[in-house]
Amino acid sequence: MGAGLGSLTVPLAEAGCRVLAVESDPALAPALREVLAPHPSVRLEVVDAMRADWGALLRGTGWAMVSNLPYHVSVPLLVGMLDGVPAIERYLVMVQREVGERLVAHPGQEAFGAVSLRVAYRAEAAIVRRVPASVFWPAPNVDSVLVRLLPHPPPVEVDPVPLFRVIGEGFAERRKTIGNAIRRLGPSHGVAVRVLRGCGVEPSERAERLGLGDFARIAQALLDEGWCP
Repeated sequence: MGAGLGSLTVPLAEAGCRVLAVESDPALAPALREVLAPHPSVRLEVVDAMRADWGALLRGTGWAMVSNLPYHVSVPLLVGMLDGVPAIERYLVMVQREVGERLVAHPGQEAFGAVSLRVAYRAEAAIVRRVPASVFWPAPNVDSVLVRLLPHPPPVEVDPVPLFRVIGEGFAERRKTIGNAIRRLGPSHGVAVRVLRGCGVEPSERAERLGLGDFARIAQALLDEGWCP
């Protein structure tokens, strides 16, 4: 993944943007440098985005990430950057439609899952445009979407480690009850029932119908019961 031959980088530079272009393939670097030579506002770094030291690469604040992300890296890359790259203040990324729907999904929607909650913990997410396969050549077998992410402080105050342990267990077996998920974390049946009902959640409820606030209350209640994640 990366800037390729500058099809996105060059228009950004021509629009007056200061651009950090990242390309993982050293074999493309000479041709890309030639393409970018007329654009002094572009800085090229030949590095794998999944392994980059973004704290060192991004100088100052106010950055935006604009990218067309391949399916196999889109989720881990975005989640990792939302968690650990505060210099980026907004994202506009093209991803496969199914991935985009997971990123922005809300409780009760088919695409909703643990990834949806990880994104909601760090950002406001929305699909801003659908992109049909027919606009590409050769046309892929899937449609794409443009997703906008606006980072924000976490909307819940519980420690993220137990929070995402509870979320992960809740979605480990889809269509299973949240009561069973909590028991898999160690608490007895009685403790699980008491914790969930104290949080306003029935043990027979499914994780797909619970929001970030529900999971935060459950995680904190488990911690208050002495649970150690």
